[in-house]
Amino acid sequence: QVQLVESGGGVAQPGGSLRLSCAASGRSLGRHTMGWFRQAPGKDREFVASIRNYDANTVYADSVKGRFTVSRDRAKNTAYLQMNSLKPEDTAVYFCAATSRHLIISSMSSNRMYDYWGQGTQVTASS
Repeated sequence: QVQLVESGGGVAQPGGSLRLSCAASGRSLGRHTMGWFRQAPGKDREFVASIRNYDANTVYADSVKGRFTVSRDRAKNTAYLQMNSLKPEDTAVYFCAATSRHLIISSMSSNRMYDYWGQGTQVTASS
């Protein structure tokens, strides 16, 4: 079992930055692919970014490419989502997720591939 706890959410002005953290306990994150998803009010949960377990390959949604960066620190057993140039449409609850499956690139964006989920953290981009 893996327990995930997100932190770092809050309010930022459009154009500003936030960094989300996802701390894991129970097992080493080094064996897991980590994903970030978000859900805005009245909308379905959507993929944001992912970093693969065995080669650190990354995948991003088109809407965040060039603005967001996903990373991990094996020593701290923590994954991160650095969010720059925030836009009002980035406002949502952000969730981290993990899976020990070996995913192909095209599967990394599917929420059905992830077995463990955090409770979510609110991000609001507003002036």
